[in-house]
Amino acid sequence: MENIIFLVFIFVIAAFLGVELISKVPSQLHTPLMSGTNAISGITIAGALAVCATQATGTLGMILSFLAVIFAAINVVGGYLITDRMLGMFRKKDNKDNKESKEDKK
Repeated sequence: MENIIFLVFIFVIAAFLGVELISKVPSQLHTPLMSGTNAISGITIAGALAVCATQATGTLGMILSFLAVIFAAINVVGGYLITDRMLGMFRKKDNKDNKESKEDKK
């Protein structure tokens, strides 16, 4: 029982620190921060696969380790999609669009 209370305490502290850190990040740094977070999530997938292969015993262990792999994969894919979309806001428009706007000005 003491072990579970300790783990919940660690989880709550980590969640609080995460919220505090993210709220202090300037908006210019969100995209690089997300890229780094996606890399860490990739490590999470590797860890979840290792646990699934070596430590999971019984049906409940297999189900939980499989869910860990699925959730980590969703986190990575979603993070990269959001990062790509954010970086798309800073891309230059196509030459085709620029030519049309120049012709409209004439």
